[in-house]
Amino acid sequence: MLLRSLAAAAALLLSSTSGVLAEEPLALRGMGSFHVGGKLVEISGRPVKDVVFTPGGTPARVDPNGTYQTGQMYVQYFLPQNERGSVPLLLWHGGGMTGVNYESTPDGRQGWLEFFLRKGWAVYNSDAVERGRAGWAMYPDVIPGEPVFLTTANPFERFRIGQGANSYNADPAKRRYLPGSQFPAEGYDNFVKQIVPRWTSTDQMIIDAYIAEVDRVCPCVISFHSQSGQFGFKVAQARPDKVKALIAVEPAGIGDPAAVAVLKGIPVLMVFGDYIEQDARWPAIRKTATDFGDNIKAAGGSVDVVNLPTIGIKGNSHMMMMDKNNLEVAQVIQDWLTKKGLTK
Repeated sequence: MLLRSLAAAAALLLSSTSGVLAEEPLALRGMGSFHVGGKLVEISGRPVKDVVFTPGGTPARVDPNGTYQTGQMYVQYFLPQNERGSVPLLLWHGGGMTGVNYESTPDGRQGWLEFFLRKGWAVYNSDAVERGRAGWAMYPDVIPGEPVFLTTANPFERFRIGQGANSYNADPAKRRYLPGSQFPAEGYDNFVKQIVPRWTSTDQMIIDAYIAEVDRVCPCVISFHSQSGQFGFKVAQARPDKVKALIAVEPAGIGDPAAVAVLKGIPVLMVFGDYIEQDARWPAIRKTATDFGDNIKAAGGSVDVVNLPTIGIKGNSHMMMMDKNNLEVAQVIQDWLTKKGLTK
């Protein structure tokens, strides 16, 4: 009885968006989180310090030398009562981001996590190594180099939201959006609050952690975005028996070109948004991805490429899971998964 009450409470909470009841209540058979992956690292040679943790408190001797847990990843999961996905769906975010990308949109609408949960998928949403709730490790002792931080203008000008360089302005009324942009203008300032530091030297640590997640959760479908392009493909190449489909949402990286044949038994969907042709970087990024897809097909695999404007879905930024038509894009993915026989 207690379990039913808790499940009902969770369903009620999950069915609301910004305090307003949205659609039918969600029924869950479980939800929770875990950390996975990582390793222990020894640090030595650092000075011992006296640290005052609270103003007016007594100093404590802190010795930073010793054993540290590093390289772990955070995963949160939601399991629907009426499961209609044949396997779990894993959501992997891009660079400088966390799993919050897939929760509510920056302007408070339903995100992809809830959309796919309502479609009956068991959804596993993660914060990759050194992001969000995964936690940091000391640098440069454990993580080589320094973290990269993004200004408030950077995503606006680089993610095909604004009209390129110098289109951002601190005054929202003076920002120059791409014509017909689907990114919610009223949510941009809220969006930049979720940006986190990232490194360019942690790729293998992230791949190792994602492999650990796949070993624990899968067989599964993996949906990955932007920086996670290389992670999605490379993890599938490492565990082809555990991955039933790949959804590459504007992948900014690819897998190992020498091992494309390993992917021939895994159907792949690539999804690209709008304004790519007029961007300085994205035509080359898309070509790299689609060339990789062509190589998979040449090896006997199945790759479908959807350029959203060509099917009548226009105005999408690089952050299409947040755009005003985000659920229309999600439905394209859902329809593809159903066509591939991955729904019950």
